[in-house]
Amino acid sequence: MSTPLAAQSAPKVEEASIADLHAMMAKGEASSEAITQAYLARIAAMDRQGPVLRSVIATNPDALAQARAADARRKAGKPLGPLDGVPVLVKDNIETRDPIATTAGSLALKDNITGRDAPVVAELRKAGAVILGKTNLSEWANIRSSNSISGWSAVGGQVKNPYALDRTPCGSSSGTGAAIAASFAAVGLGTETDGSVVCPSSINGLVGLKPTIGLVSRTHVVPISHSQDTPGPMARNVRDAAILFSAMVAADPADPATKDAARHRRDYAASLDGASLKGVRIAVLHPEMRPDQAALYDAALAVLKAQGAVLVDVERPKLDGLGEAEFHVLLTELKADLNTYLATTPPAVKVRTLADAIAFNEANKAAEMPFFGQETFIAAEKTNGLDDAEYLGARAKSKRLAGKEGIDAMLAKANAAILVEPTTGPAWLTEPVYGDQGGGPSSSELPAVAGYPNLTVPMGLVKGLPMGLSFIGTAYAEQALLEAGYVYEQASKARVAPRYLPQADVGPGQEGAVK
Repeated sequence: MSTPLAAQSAPKVEEASIADLHAMMAKGEASSEAITQAYLARIAAMDRQGPVLRSVIATNPDALAQARAADARRKAGKPLGPLDGVPVLVKDNIETRDPIATTAGSLALKDNITGRDAPVVAELRKAGAVILGKTNLSEWANIRSSNSISGWSAVGGQVKNPYALDRTPCGSSSGTGAAIAASFAAVGLGTETDGSVVCPSSINGLVGLKPTIGLVSRTHVVPISHSQDTPGPMARNVRDAAILFSAMVAADPADPATKDAARHRRDYAASLDGASLKGVRIAVLHPEMRPDQAALYDAALAVLKAQGAVLVDVERPKLDGLGEAEFHVLLTELKADLNTYLATTPPAVKVRTLADAIAFNEANKAAEMPFFGQETFIAAEKTNGLDDAEYLGARAKSKRLAGKEGIDAMLAKANAAILVEPTTGPAWLTEPVYGDQGGGPSSSELPAVAGYPNLTVPMGLVKGLPMGLSFIGTAYAEQALLEAGYVYEQASKARVAPRYLPQADVGPGQEGAVK
């Protein structure tokens, strides 16, 4: 006989994995409804009070009904799989059919209640996931300005890093990063154009996967670039990321890039327990880092070696002009792709083009541009379309440099299938005067431009702040990357839960000796 919901003690969801949640449900210790309610209570207690993370823009009023439906399926002996009844948070540039807007963090889209699921969300619903709510983000996925503040949006405010509240959560999937680190859901969806899944995952102590372009649909996702955009899973461990990713991979007739996705749809978590790195050749990059960061990286490499991996040092080739070519592609595709998307939004949305968005921001400057402007939007508006010869040349050049002459060349030189490097450095201060001040290593550019996968796994802490280890491969290498990441994760046990400190754990040294 099941225990009435009111009589059950609230389930402990902090740091709970998908397997933990299923064990609670299977043993009758908690229903999906009780678990969903526990996450909602945790959000209520911590997102706009307590540490005030500002990671969630809206919770879903239909979430508990979805959870009750999952409980009914389980009671009837017809569960849909490992995601059934599991609450998932979705970045607020991805549409859901729930009665909440998809804003991309901009007040221009505050009425963008479309009533339609992005296909990636539809796939999660088919798997039984509970859509818990929408997460905050760097406004317009951090493409409005080159002087922006990661994690700030006019709709949601400034996301805080759960490890040190004065530090950046990185972006643009800032809210998903902070929320999943803080156990506001089991797993979450981010999106990446260049770094927007792997950076916030690394900086918030998470596993994040930027998939191969074409494995996950981008339809009904507020766009930047059809060449580089993709949703990706974010989780507290590799297995949960693999479970979520498995449900995301699907062909979508409206997104031609996904035409071959069905061939790659599988259970990416199934082989993790049998994974091994014995004899696996791994190419290793050694970017310039501070000594404490380098020591953490060296320790991670020692773990890989202890698991039997053969490490081969490589150097990043000189790829002159890559950044400029990528930026030209992003500017051109932003104008074309955003205009196409905005034309499909409901009549209540008055901003129908990029030019309209620029005008809206200027007319609402106090709310939309208190810290930084929109020079990237303005530059994009001046581009000449997808048939422009300069754009086409930039796309061909950037893809060649990042792929054939970049990742492919390094892997070939090492006779390896996997490349590792630090994902990024520790979180910098959130700085509304000067904007983002991030420096140090970054793994995101080459796989983002080439369209290749990039998996980041927690590597440990530097002064209380997380760093991640990136596993990078060529197209469709997700299975190998997830297996390598899982072996590393299980051997290193490097992830540490957040403590919501007011500032980084730097010790008393700043105070000096004088009393």
